[in-house]
Amino acid sequence: MTATSPGHPGPPPQVLVVGAGPTGLTAAHLLGSAGVRVLLVERNAGTSDDAKAISLDDESLRILQCAGVDEAIYPLIVPGTGTKYFGVDGRPLVHARGPGDRRHGHPFKNPFAQPDLERVLLAELRRLPTVEASFGTRLYSLERFDDRVRAWLGPADGEAAAVSVDVPYVLGCDGGRSTVRELLGVPMQGRSFPDVWLVADTLDDPHDQRYGMHHGDPRRPVVIVAGRDGRCRYEFRLRPGECAPGAAPPFELVRELLRPYREITPAQVERAVAYTFHALLADRLREGRCFLLGDAAHMMPPFAGQGLNSGLRDAVNLSWKLAEVLAGRAGDALLDTYDTERRPHARAVIDLSVRLGDIVMTTSMARARVRDLLVRAAVRTPWGRRYLREMRYRPVARVRTGAVVRLDGSADPLVGTPLPQPHVLYGAALRVARLDDVLGSGWSLLGVGIDDTGWAAVEGAELPPGRHVDLVLDDRTPREHPGREGIADSDGRAEALFSRLAGRFVLVRPDRLVAAVFTPEETGRVAQHLDRFAPPRDPATTARIPSIISGAAS
Repeated sequence: MTATSPGHPGPPPQVLVVGAGPTGLTAAHLLGSAGVRVLLVERNAGTSDDAKAISLDDESLRILQCAGVDEAIYPLIVPGTGTKYFGVDGRPLVHARGPGDRRHGHPFKNPFAQPDLERVLLAELRRLPTVEASFGTRLYSLERFDDRVRAWLGPADGEAAAVSVDVPYVLGCDGGRSTVRELLGVPMQGRSFPDVWLVADTLDDPHDQRYGMHHGDPRRPVVIVAGRDGRCRYEFRLRPGECAPGAAPPFELVRELLRPYREITPAQVERAVAYTFHALLADRLREGRCFLLGDAAHMMPPFAGQGLNSGLRDAVNLSWKLAEVLAGRAGDALLDTYDTERRPHARAVIDLSVRLGDIVMTTSMARARVRDLLVRAAVRTPWGRRYLREMRYRPVARVRTGAVVRLDGSADPLVGTPLPQPHVLYGAALRVARLDDVLGSGWSLLGVGIDDTGWAAVEGAELPPGRHVDLVLDDRTPREHPGREGIADSDGRAEALFSRLAGRFVLVRPDRLVAAVFTPEETGRVAQHLDRFAPPRDPATTARIPSIISGAAS
């Protein structure tokens, strides 16, 4: 990474990322890891000191693994065990731990401090020579053309004139008050809530629980999330007149709210703010060559802990598609699938966040007592326990329409969902590794119990180029074969997850979503379905025509 000013000499950037919060930083990592030239601009002088998000889920840690930075992030988190909900009487209702199978290969829900995350993500960008960052730089305007976007950038203080930078694509990762969204004229639909919440981040705190605590007392709903090294986040629903949103809460109010949980001094209050929240979704996530990600695209109440995590999902969904198009391996139609794939899940997560707030953080005593009664009854049944403890009410990030293949209108249930990530044995040394680390950073083709005849069926097929991985079953050792990486089960999970797919291939996208499940005989049909995302062909020669963007990017 190079710190730079807009308009510097050198190869022009291919993607302008506006906003250096977690979403923008992650997008820069993913694009830079794919060799894309990125200019990252942020109007503030440095990363944020505001502790907004408080929880990274397992899917987000997997995304950071894709970006190659998960090992740097782990020292910042508390590997968590979900959320414990408490009723009106203060007794536990249920401990929602999540699925418990480490489907993504990481702990399910993990407290962290956002300022620390941003600082580490920025520091880790230094290993990526194609990424440049310019802080204290503001986006002033955008001009859009068929083959590029012209961005006018300048010092945030306005003391120098703005300069123009031409780029193939622009990513708006600049938060709820997005300049990119405003310049594009994209409205948001939804509603804002009048409820005022006070957030206090404290130091030297006695809480050491590895789970979040939601206290559903309608007289004063409270959320408590313990962090590392004595940090703790408290969130209190305020009563009318206690503090206006956006105002600095007086210390006396903070001390009074914290009194049931701890004694506090002013020096132990790291930050405190009163705020309201929103449930909003942009009308469009793509506008020509410009895209909206994170809070610029959607905002939601905090009760599901999915705001930042949704932004990281945006980043991983879009980044590989941009890399494919810029490299000339895909056409513009692939970029349309960003909105198609992300919008339904973002909408579902917003709706869940609203429902959880209405139920868990209600201020109605009657409603709270009914809630407690129903939850206690549900956890006495096997179905109810699984539903609540495993958080099966969370929307599954399933893609039904987009860059996935469903032959004959149906598909294996794995299609359109993230590939599970067990540990596997690989190589002659039988080393243990996470599956994603074996699959590599691009497309991959996982053959489950496929013999040499089956593998021959995919050789030369017009499938996306990528790594071929041969999974052997029945507790056998990995097979050595030129052009294929041999793997085997290491602890029983790979067998349990994939044995039903014996004799079939699993085509995995760079974002670890399963694009197709098919037999060797169906290889040609899968390639035909994916051909709709290929770059244009010259009708006279049937040869691929490099797109305008990939030509400019070379």
